[in-house]
Amino acid sequence: MRKIVFLWMALFATALYCYADDKVTFTASAPDVVAVGDQFRLSYTVNTQKVRDFRAPSVSGFDVLMGPSRSYSRQDINGNVTENLTYTYILLAKSEGEYTIPGTTLSVGREQYLSNSVKIKVLPADKSSDAQDDRSSREGGRGTSSSGTSVANNDLFITATLSKTNVYEQEAILLTYKIYTVVDLRGFDNVKLPDFKGFHSQEVELPNDRRWGLEHYKGRNYHSTIYRQFVLFPQQSGKLTIDAARFDASIEKMEEVVDPFEAFFSGGAGRIQIKKTLMTPKLTVDVKSLPAGKPADFSGGVGEFTLSSSINSTDVKTNDAITVKLVISGTGNLKLVSDPEIKFPEDFEVYDPKVDNKFRLTNAGLSGSKVIEYLAIPRNAGTYKIPPIRFSYFDIKSQSYKTLTTEEYVVQVAKGAGNATQTIANFTNKEDLKVLNEDIRFIKQNDVKLMPRGKYFYGSTTCWLFYLIPGIVFAACFILYRKQIAANANVARVRTKKANKVAVKRMKQAGKLLAANKKDEFYDEVLKALWGYISDKLTIPVSRLSKDNIEEELRKYGVADDLIKEFLRALDSCEFARFAPGDANQAMDKVYTASFDVISKMENSIKH
Repeated sequence: MRKIVFLWMALFATALYCYADDKVTFTASAPDVVAVGDQFRLSYTVNTQKVRDFRAPSVSGFDVLMGPSRSYSRQDINGNVTENLTYTYILLAKSEGEYTIPGTTLSVGREQYLSNSVKIKVLPADKSSDAQDDRSSREGGRGTSSSGTSVANNDLFITATLSKTNVYEQEAILLTYKIYTVVDLRGFDNVKLPDFKGFHSQEVELPNDRRWGLEHYKGRNYHSTIYRQFVLFPQQSGKLTIDAARFDASIEKMEEVVDPFEAFFSGGAGRIQIKKTLMTPKLTVDVKSLPAGKPADFSGGVGEFTLSSSINSTDVKTNDAITVKLVISGTGNLKLVSDPEIKFPEDFEVYDPKVDNKFRLTNAGLSGSKVIEYLAIPRNAGTYKIPPIRFSYFDIKSQSYKTLTTEEYVVQVAKGAGNATQTIANFTNKEDLKVLNEDIRFIKQNDVKLMPRGKYFYGSTTCWLFYLIPGIVFAACFILYRKQIAANANVARVRTKKANKVAVKRMKQAGKLLAANKKDEFYDEVLKALWGYISDKLTIPVSRLSKDNIEEELRKYGVADDLIKEFLRALDSCEFARFAPGDANQAMDKVYTASFDVISKMENSIKH
């Protein structure tokens, strides 16, 4: 029995040893970027001490100043013990270029392990003599090259760059603010960004822990990082200006201490705080109008898109719901694209479409898909056709308009359950008739009220009124119905009448977003309400609207200049508030109140 137990223990120990071997990790690490003349560390770490035959790596392109030095570390975190053995080399970068240090090998037990390779970019040396003296400080952090209590302009600055400066309306542009420094930048006390007038802007979400890297810029090596990025969609043509951004920086520097008593405790130097204001240059974007020849069903989309559609069923019964799903995918101004229209048969009851935005902000614009679900209910049996759906947009690559078309759907509608054979106003089936329990009913013999001769209802004035009044009501309803049909045929007039109703509906949705503190969605909904209202009221497509032609058109309709300025101010406030510092909730409340008021005033002022 004992022999069996010992045998099992030996097998268990062997299994543990093999399992431990499977878990061996061997990795190499080094800085991604260094400069000529910089010293840096190349480290190889393995998570076991049972190492033999460690082979020195091939480091062509670098001088080996020291190594390998061997160090051991052990950590115990909640009972999980981690042991690491590290081999370290100190290397010197000799010449500019991109180098790859291939993986090296070592043996643990009977197994041999290969580390990962390391890629290192070597930048040219700084041209300034000050930077030469500061190379040693870059090993542990951002060094300083300015002297005294001031910071030179070329020691700390912020650049503002555009991915494009010559674009079409609604074409996405990436604006990047990037920090370059050789001093110890502690942060910004105040940042004032431009209002991006003439653009629809959205900020790119960057990681909270920004990664600093070494970059060679205009003859010097700086520590750099991207501070903020915005995707801009120009809303009008012409030369648009992006104003300068202001950054109030706080810098920490080492200063020699004159007081000998203080110098004794501080080592001869002390840290001081320096304030410096940084300004970016103004930028100009040349925005071209979209070419002539827009399709009649142009959606306002600018970018690269694809279109697909599907239907839940083509064989249904009356009063069953039909769902047509439309998916617009691609990259561009997806948020500003209008929904395509589906021409359902007249016997279908159509509901407002449901829109689901599944896109994300990228450097090239909004990328992803916009899913639109159209719901309709057939009220009569028969065979119906849902015509192809058209979607027109401006393609950036080919710089031309393109029209995408879906397939046509043929829907077979069968008669649903029940005895209904007619419909009333194409909405509701008549109630089923109920069969009487008896074919003949007996004449009541008691409590019968007889009318005197000459008092019959038939032929009386009341009888004729029962005939005439319904006829007059029917004729009046028929005339009103024909007038309503004629009014609805005028699409522009219908849009004008419903402009205020649609705007109020959107503002109510914005109120819900305000209560939920969804900042970006709130401002987008308010902008849609303002732009959509003025588009419907003036019967001008959104894609052709700009603040300049709004002002001109409103004057034609007899709107006072003060009210026009108030409306434009509401647009500006909505665009500015999302980036303005301070209480975000208070800013959202002000924008909501101002937008609601100006829409109400505008409704009473526009004269058609």
